[in-house]
Amino acid sequence: MKNLFCLIFFFSPFIVSAQPKGINASSSDFMWKIVGGAGFSSGEADYTCLAFNPSGQPYVAFSDWGQGRKASVMKFEGTSWQAVGTPGFSAGEADYISFAINSSGVPYIAFEDFANSSKATVMKFDGTSWVNVGQAGFSAGKAEYTSLAISPAGEPHVAFQDWGNSGKATVMKFDGTTWVSIANAGFSAGQVSFLYFTFCQLGHPVLACQESAYAGKATVYFYNGTNWTTIGNAGFSSGQADYLSILFTPSNSSRVVFEDYGNSQKATVMTYDGTNWVSVGNAGFSSGSASYTRIAYNPADSMVYTAFRDGGNSGKATVMKFDGMNWVNAGLPGVSPGPADFIGLAISPSGTPFLAFSDSASFLKATVMKYDSVMVGVQEAMQSKLSVYPNPASDKITIIRPGKSGKSNLVILNTDGRELIRKEITGNETQLDVSELSPGDYIIRLTCESSTAIERIIRR
Repeated sequence: MKNLFCLIFFFSPFIVSAQPKGINASSSDFMWKIVGGAGFSSGEADYTCLAFNPSGQPYVAFSDWGQGRKASVMKFEGTSWQAVGTPGFSAGEADYISFAINSSGVPYIAFEDFANSSKATVMKFDGTSWVNVGQAGFSAGKAEYTSLAISPAGEPHVAFQDWGNSGKATVMKFDGTTWVSIANAGFSAGQVSFLYFTFCQLGHPVLACQESAYAGKATVYFYNGTNWTTIGNAGFSSGQADYLSILFTPSNSSRVVFEDYGNSQKATVMTYDGTNWVSVGNAGFSSGSASYTRIAYNPADSMVYTAFRDGGNSGKATVMKFDGMNWVNAGLPGVSPGPADFIGLAISPSGTPFLAFSDSASFLKATVMKYDSVMVGVQEAMQSKLSVYPNPASDKITIIRPGKSGKSNLVILNTDGRELIRKEITGNETQLDVSELSPGDYIIRLTCESSTAIERIIRR
């Protein structure tokens, strides 16, 4: 499996989206849906990264095998994914892609630049085309695990494994003219990998990484204005830590997730309590091995979400959230159509979790999914309850609406709200053939003049 990094960074305020009138939200009202069609990239998509502009439009950046493994960025235009600028805009192959959008909506991308001796390059979209930010290939040597973030002051920063400094960590920023190091280049104790760079709520640069000087365990550094120093002990994880991702909650409390070799390669999240790094919930809480681990905070429900390739569910993507006591699934486990690589996780400005990944069910092309209400497109008030059996069903179902008579319209929709079957009925009980539906989750909506009833079914 390839080593990689994918950064997700957010700049816009979050609001809670309202449920349709008359429909009470519950965990069962939400499920994962594909956004704009599965496998929308022209070819295999590596290092998929996901971010939102301030208006809530999702963007995906990736190394594009349909364009000679050069960098491409696409955005969702409401019905389909469209290229931002020219597809494959980098001068050569681009690895370890990292992506961010600033508060003005300007997209930035960082990557290991094969056209410039595998050094670090950062580009931005000027509204027409992608242009270099400063000099292309500005690092002293080969740059891997590139990790991009924009400071509160709007300055792009990039962290990387610096082979001009023995594979140690270096962080540089663009000062408006050139790229300069933040304190010493190669400041870590040893060679680093799986870098994740961000800013804490106080505006300090923070870097989480796996460090060879501590047997591949997790270390978190922050810059205090003069030097880089560790937060708590260096090498604090119980074993080797891969695929690190870190965030800070609004109260400036840290959360770092990683694939935890001290716990059977399962997912572990830890926080610094002011003295030590301690587990958030159980260590190794995933059902199986967890790679491509990512983490995000959702102000809409004040919960921390984590996503990963789930070895306990055939390598598909699973998303979990911390409910204050335990890590619980957000939707069903293993939500992707097939095994998922290069996972990106982001929360939209309206509080909707999104996933991006390289989708093995679509020839490793890019797919994006969102965790949204199954009531999308269903605006009527829900005033009565349907009985549906058997549920799950394989061929035929019986639908009963007690106490109602007269003509009603029965509709079956998929989880995107698209109508698949429509039938007019007159009795209180009717039988419907669902054998031609693909296995999955569906919504039954029965509407008469005065009310609407809704129920979910599973076709297996």
